[in-house]
Amino acid sequence: MPGIPIFNNSEYGQDIFMKTVLVPKEHITDYIPQRAPVVMIDTLNYCEGAITKTNFEIRKDNIFVKDGLFHEPGIIENIAQTAAVKAGYEVKKNGAEPLVGFIGAIKDLAIYKLPEIGDVIETTVIIKMEVMGITLVEGVSFCNGNKIASCEMKIFIQKPDQTNE
Repeated sequence: MPGIPIFNNSEYGQDIFMKTVLVPKEHITDYIPQRAPVVMIDTLNYCEGAITKTNFEIRKDNIFVKDGLFHEPGIIENIAQTAAVKAGYEVKKNGAEPLVGFIGAIKDLAIYKLPEIGDVIETTVIIKMEVMGITLVEGVSFCNGNKIASCEMKIFIQKPDQTNE
């Protein structure tokens, strides 16, 4: 994705960020609204400024695995949850609960390769803009050092007073 050099895996040491764990797998659902079987991130590895990084290991019992491959809907959800965990991480600092978000639009989606069972996806999301409950993010996923997916997403955040309860 032009204009954002942080996505260059080797030049910017993506693997260095992925060895740090801010939120481990056993606590990740404290920071996102999703629950099994739809949790598509394992760890929060970096969260500073506009940049968030996560890891996710592909397991054979994942609902998006078919014929040994992790398919497109899972990759898209992984990118969205990487954005969601940043929001959850920030609000948890203030004692609040994570809000629900919805993917409103996906632009320039490119899937280069489907990861296999046992692979670990390393995903980076950069927030480009936040306005009136809409967050525009740019995301990219790597597997074994190779870019496997990238896209831009508009995510709508549901405020507590907007629920149907």
